[in-house]
Amino acid sequence: MTPDPQGSGTPSARDRILHTAHDLFYRDGIRATGIDRVIAESGVAKLTFYRHFPSKNDLIRAYLDYRHQRWLAWFAGALARHGGGADAIVPAVGEWLRDPGYRGCAFINSVSELAGSLPEVVDITRAHKADVAAAIAAVLPASRQRAKLAQAIALAIDGAIVRAQFDTTPDVALDALKRIVKSLLAE
Repeated sequence: MTPDPQGSGTPSARDRILHTAHDLFYRDGIRATGIDRVIAESGVAKLTFYRHFPSKNDLIRAYLDYRHQRWLAWFAGALARHGGGADAIVPAVGEWLRDPGYRGCAFINSVSELAGSLPEVVDITRAHKADVAAAIAAVLPASRQRAKLAQAIALAIDGAIVRAQFDTTPDVALDALKRIVKSLLAE
């Protein structure tokens, strides 16, 4: 969390709101999480909340931006922890799917929940997925097909993400993802 400008080390009200919303939206869903709950759990006054986020849609956009930055930083770190090459993709994804707080992709979930009422989540998700594909491309061997391979692997990861949400363990999803990645890279 970002410390306040006075240097006390206490997160700003905006940061408390955003981090609380992040945790609640990701865990419980955006529609299921009301503004009053975010206000109560972040410990801010209603006026303070609305000063930072004039509407729930503003908070949703901030949440998705925060999630995007946080997830991509984590993914880059996970890829590096697992060797930084193409062989790092499946173990990195596995690290996430096995996390006790795992609840799928915040962006896929947001599209499912909000595409009809807040269509811009589709554009936000599209941009996030493009950045994920770029991160994947960065660890693939150089080739003329690198971008297309990264897109295919990213799509396979999305499938594994969804599968892992309803299986008792992510093992089936990860085994399938490993076979797909191996097959794509063998082309």
